[in-house]
Amino acid sequence: MSYTFDPLVPRPIDRPTEVAVGPLTTEASEALDQAKIFSGPADPADRPAWRETLRAWRSDARERHGYTGAAYERPEAAWAAGCSTVAQVWLWDELLYSFAEGRFTPEVFLADAEERFGGLDAVVLWHAYPVIGLDDRNQWDYYRDVPGLAALVATFHEAGMHVFVDYNPWDVGTRRGADDLTELAAVVGELGADGVFLDTLKKAEPELVARLEAARPGIVLEGESKLPVERIEDHSSSWAQFFADSPVPGVLRAHWYERRHMQHHVRRWHRDHTEELQSAWLNGVGVMVWEVVFGVWVGWSRRDAATVRRLVTVQRAARDLLLDGEWTPLAPLAPEAEAAGVYASAWELDGVTLWTLVNRGGADYAGEVLDDGTEAVVPARGIAALLDVGPDAEEPAWLPGLRDVLRDLPHDADARFPHRIARRVGVSDAQVTPVTYTSDTSEPSDRSELGSDAVVVPAGDYVLTVRYRARETGMYQGAPYVDEWKPLPPRLHDARTLQRDGVLTTPVAVAEREVTNAQFAAFLEATGYAPAQPHRFLAHWSDGRPAAGTEDEPVTFVDLDDARAYCAWRGGRLPMEDEWQLAGEAAPSHFGVERPGVGVWSWTESEHSDGRTRFVMLKGGSDYRAPDSDWYVEGGRHAPDYSVKLLLPGLGLARGATVGFRCAWEVSA
Repeated sequence: MSYTFDPLVPRPIDRPTEVAVGPLTTEASEALDQAKIFSGPADPADRPAWRETLRAWRSDARERHGYTGAAYERPEAAWAAGCSTVAQVWLWDELLYSFAEGRFTPEVFLADAEERFGGLDAVVLWHAYPVIGLDDRNQWDYYRDVPGLAALVATFHEAGMHVFVDYNPWDVGTRRGADDLTELAAVVGELGADGVFLDTLKKAEPELVARLEAARPGIVLEGESKLPVERIEDHSSSWAQFFADSPVPGVLRAHWYERRHMQHHVRRWHRDHTEELQSAWLNGVGVMVWEVVFGVWVGWSRRDAATVRRLVTVQRAARDLLLDGEWTPLAPLAPEAEAAGVYASAWELDGVTLWTLVNRGGADYAGEVLDDGTEAVVPARGIAALLDVGPDAEEPAWLPGLRDVLRDLPHDADARFPHRIARRVGVSDAQVTPVTYTSDTSEPSDRSELGSDAVVVPAGDYVLTVRYRARETGMYQGAPYVDEWKPLPPRLHDARTLQRDGVLTTPVAVAEREVTNAQFAAFLEATGYAPAQPHRFLAHWSDGRPAAGTEDEPVTFVDLDDARAYCAWRGGRLPMEDEWQLAGEAAPSHFGVERPGVGVWSWTESEHSDGRTRFVMLKGGSDYRAPDSDWYVEGGRHAPDYSVKLLLPGLGLARGATVGFRCAWEVSA
C-alpha cells in the first residue's frame, strides 16, 4: 500500500507559516489568520520588523473580527489562562483505578503527577472511545453509568484541579436519547465539569457554546488542533496538536492574538517531546501530558517530565508576567548563545523581566547569554530562565519561594523511553486442574462435563494468523504510530495481521456454543454466586431470571470474573484466545460467521496489563454493529481468526449486551 505522505514528516498543513514583513496587505493579513505557528526568521536583523508585522496583524485581525475579549472576563473561566498542564486520562488508567480494589484511586494518580510533573492543573476524563460501539451504549451512558464519577470529579476539585469532559460529535449510531446539546449540557451540570474537550472538532458552534454556558457559567471549551481566529472570541483554550515549529522557534498564532487564550502543546505518539515543550516555554503556554494513548503506553522520559516540572513551576509563579508583561519573542541574545542554538522570549512588567530560554542544540551551553554579559547554563535540549529585577522595581513576592523550589528541580538528561510490557494476568495455566472430558451428557451431575459437544484441540505446536483492524489501541505490545505526526485513514483503520505461535502441552476441549441464560441460572441457583461488583450484572434479566423465550440464548451482561466463576464451577476455565481460534478454525460452523443462534462476542482468558492499561481479546463477533462511524469498535460476526482488543473498564462497565463466553477443559487421558 502506498501513501501520499510520510507519516514521520509534518504535513504542509502542520507546518509553520512564513511571515512576509513590511506593510500589511489585506491578503497577507487574512493568510496569517490561517497559521498554526508564525515561523521565526533565521536572521536576527529581520526580527524587529517581524515582530512589528505580528503586532500589526493582531490589531488588524481583532478589528476585522470584532474582537471583544468578553469570554476572558468571566471570573469562573479565569483559571484557563493559567492552566499550564492538562492530562488526558483514560478513566480506567491503573493509576486512577484499582481493579484489585474495585475503586478509583485519585490519591495514587495525584501523587504520581506531583512527583514527576510538578502536579497538574486539569484533567480530561476520557471515557467512551475506544470501547464505544461494542453495544448500543452512547457516550453519555459511559459517563452517567459510572458509579462514583461525580465524587471523583469533586476529589479533583478539592485538589485544586479542573476537570474536562469529552464530547464525541461522531457518536451518531448508538442508542439515541435527547439531542447532543441537551445531553452534553446535562452531563456537564451533573458532574460539575469545568470544561469540554471537543474531540475531532476545532470549534463548537455558537448554539452549543451558549447552551453550555447556560448549564455551567464560565465553561471552558478546548478544541482539537487549529482554532479559527474568529472563534478565539468564545473558546478560552485550544489543543495545539500536531503543530510543527520552525527551525528558529516561532510564535503560536492563537496565543499571540489573545494572551489569555491557553494552548496545550501535544504530540501524542512522540517519545521525544522537546520541541513542543520548548515552544510552550517560549510562548508562555501549556502542555498536555498524555501517557496512555487510548490504551497504548507512550510514556514520558525522565528528561521531558523534569522539563515539564520546571516549566510549570516557573509559569505558575510568574503568571502575571506571562499574561500582562510586554512579550518580546526571539528576544536579542549574545551571538555566541544563538550560534549554539539558544533562543529566548522576554517578558517585562513594571521593571521586572523574565527571559525564558531554550537550547535547540545537542550540547549544554554555558556562557554569555545576554549581550550585557549575563551568563547562564542552558542544558542540551532543555530550558532555562533568567530574571532581572530593575533598580527601581520591587522584587516579586513569589521570587524567594520560587528560588527555594527550583533548587530541588534540576535538569534530568535521561531521555530514554520508559518502556512497558503488557503481561498476561488473571487465571494462569498452573491454576487449572485438567479434567476428563467426555461428550456423553447422560450424567449432568458431573460438573466437569460440558453438557454439549465441544471441539478438542490436540496438544502440540501451533502457528496462527490473527486478523484485526488497526486502531489507536494497538494490539499486544507497543505504540502503533511511534513518532508519527497524524495517522490518517486508511492507515488508521486498515486491516492488519499478526502471527502468534505457541504450544499446547495438553489437549483442550472448547465448547461449541456459548453458555446460555438457563445454564447460568442453574449455576446461580447451585452456588449462590454474587459478584463483588454487582453493577450491570445480568441487567437484561428480570427478578433474577432470564426473560421467557431467551433461556437458550447466550448469557450476556457478565464480565470476566463472572465467566471465570461459572467455568470453574463446571470444572473448566475460559479458553485462551489461541485455543478459541484453534477450535474455531477446526469447526468454523460453530464459531464463525455462519454459527447458529444469537451471535455475541466471547470473553477469552487473555487479560493483560502493562500497569497502566488492562485489556482483553474478544473473539467471534456479535450481531450488533454501530453504524456511521469508523471510531466505533467493529461489530458484526467474524471468522475465528479475527480479534478485537478491548480495553477493560471497571466498576461493572465491562458487562454488556453483546459479550458472552464459552468454557474450555484441559483433557487428560
